Order: sequence, then C-alpha cells, then structure tokens
Amino acid sequence: MYRLFFFLASLVWNLGLGMTWIVVPLYAASQGLSNAQIGTLFSMPVLAQASLNLIGGAYTDRIGGRSIMLGSCLVMMLSGLWFMAAEGFWMLVAGQLGLVLARAAFWPATWAMASELPGNRGIELGRLNSVTNLGQIAGGALCGFLLAATDYDTTFAALAATGLASFLAGAGTRRSPPTARAPARKVLAAYGPLLRQRIIHYSVFCAYVSALPFSLSMSFYPLLLAHYGYGEETTGVVVALRAVGAIGAGLIAGRFVRTGPETLWPVASALAVAAGVGLLPALNHVAPIGLWMLVVGFGSGAMTLYFQITIAESSRPEERGAALALGGLGWSLSHFSTPLIMGFLADRYGIVPAFHVLGILAFGFAAGIGLMRRWAFRQA
Repeated sequence: MYRLFFFLASLVWNLGLGMTWIVVPLYAASQGLSNAQIGTLFSMPVLAQASLNLIGGAYTDRIGGRSIMLGSCLVMMLSGLWFMAAEGFWMLVAGQLGLVLARAAFWPATWAMASELPGNRGIELGRLNSVTNLGQIAGGALCGFLLAATDYDTTFAALAATGLASFLAGAGTRRSPPTARAPARKVLAAYGPLLRQRIIHYSVFCAYVSALPFSLSMSFYPLLLAHYGYGEETTGVVVALRAVGAIGAGLIAGRFVRTGPETLWPVASALAVAAGVGLLPALNHVAPIGLWMLVVGFGSGAMTLYFQITIAESSRPEERGAALALGGLGWSLSHFSTPLIMGFLADRYGIVPAFHVLGILAFGFAAGIGLMRRWAFRQA
C-alpha cells in the first residue's frame, strides 16, 4: 500500500508543478514583464535551488526521503497561496523561489525513495518518471482550461490545493530509514569524495542536457505558443505533449536503458533533445509543434532515466541521496542558464531564432556527451 501512496503523492505534486509552467509565465506577462525579466524570474531563484538541492540530498541520507518529500509538498501549497497576492517583479520572484525550493527538495528525495523500492531499479525509476510526467500533463492541461474558464486567483488556489493533497498522500508512505547516521556537517562533507569521481561530473552534464526541455516548459514554450497566437487551452495541451513523450520514455526505455561506456543511449537521447528544441518553432502549426514536443519529451525522459540509473548503480546506499542530488545539480544549472539565455536571445533577436540557436547549442552538448562517455567510465 505504501508504494501506491508514494506514486500517488508524486502524481499529485507534479500535477501542481505542471500547472506552474503555464500560469506563472502567463501571469508574469500579464503584469507587463519583458522576456528578459521573465527569464530572470525563472533563473534567479535557481541559485538557491542549487545549494538547497545538495543539502536536501545529504539530509535524505540522514533523515530519510519521506520527511523531505512531505516538506516540499507544504512549500508547494504555501507558494500557491502567495501567488494569489503577488504583484510586481519581486513578489513574483519570491513566489517562484518557493516553487524552486519545493523542486530542490522533492526530486532528490523521491529519486532516492524509488531507487530503494523492491524490484528492478530501472523499471521503478521509469515508473516514477512516468507518473511524474503524467501529473505534469494533467497539470498543464488543467491549468489551460482553468485559466480560460476562471482567472489567475482561482488557478493559484487550485495549485495550493495540489500541495495539500500531495502532502496527505505522502503521509501514507512508509518512513524511509536513514542510511547515513553521521552529524549533518559530516554528511555534507560526503560530497568531497563524490566530486572527485568522473562518473559524477559526466552524470551532472547529462542531467543538464536532459533538463533543457523542462526549463523551456517552465517559461518559453507557453510564450512561443502565445507568440504564434494560440490560446490558453491549446497551450496547455501542446506543452503537455512534452510530458507525454517523457512518459513513453519511462515506460519503454526503463526496461532497456543501460549504463556504461558502450551504450549509445545518452548520445541518441541528447540528439533527440537538440532536434526537438531547435526545430520545434520551424512551422507554425499545431501538428509539427506537437510532434517535436513528443520527440523532445522522449529524449529528455530517456536521458533523465539514464543519468539516474548511472548514479544509482555507481554509488553506495549510504551516499545515494547525495549522489542523486549532485545529478539534480545539473538540472539546477540548466534551470538557471536556459531561461537567461533564452530571455536574452528572445529580446535581442526574437523568440523563434532563440529556439534555433539553443538547438544548435544542444547539438554541441550531444557531441560532448559522446566524447565524455569512455573518459567517465575509465578508472582514474
């Protein structure tokens, strides 16, 4: 039964997260923020996420993932309530900071909990990623229809309700036994040996590439669709297709993704991400945009699963939460840099050329992953 509550809590929490991708950038745009300001809105709080991600990972090993997960659910609820009263750039930054802190706690905790479930680790992590993306699909679609039918305050109230509901579901999960019993300062010191491992550096880079589409979902996918003239309902459904592709990766690739220097999974996944990002705005029609959303979602989902399995299999149980948090650091770096880059490019050249330029950069990242594979798995 605890397994059911675990996946249910993940589903509902990510439903709320999917709502934020649509409502926060559109709410910011409605208040007159420029593309550069919106990019800053999504990147500035990630500076806090990067450090808290590492702290959360270390404390996951010390006090168990369940407590960290429940705390992030409460932060999601409070953030939704805050946005109901937020006006102006700095109040929006404060609300976005709450959402970022919730992500920093939730992801390493649930990754570690899923890696400890009985059964095949790849399959269980794939199921978690599929549930995660299913929630994000439902959240994006629900948010689009809520905005069309109601207003921003009602939508933010619904976001707060998802935080409360995920907390109640998470309360039914089994308490996670701590795997590290050292004092907190010594737990944090465990990052020293991990940072000397090549496989960790490589996994952080893979995580960075896997998070590119996710970073765009939080801000610039909705703005691109608004630029093309699509309404909130269409935007919610189309953006949700990225998560549909990621679900396919979790259900299909979870059984086949392998780690090691020989596999081509990371290169193929990175190429799918690059193609999806760069070619997505090529034609202003729902069909090709939706197709590229599916492609980029599948590539991103497969890459996420790859770096999770790589870290889980190369780390000891007592350091797994910290090691997965380092992988999450790649996500944090992507969430910080991608909105800044896109905001600058979109203001200077336009939002469509900005996607093309980012796609070219992503192709370079794919080449870098191909070159790093054997180096990362070579014994120092």
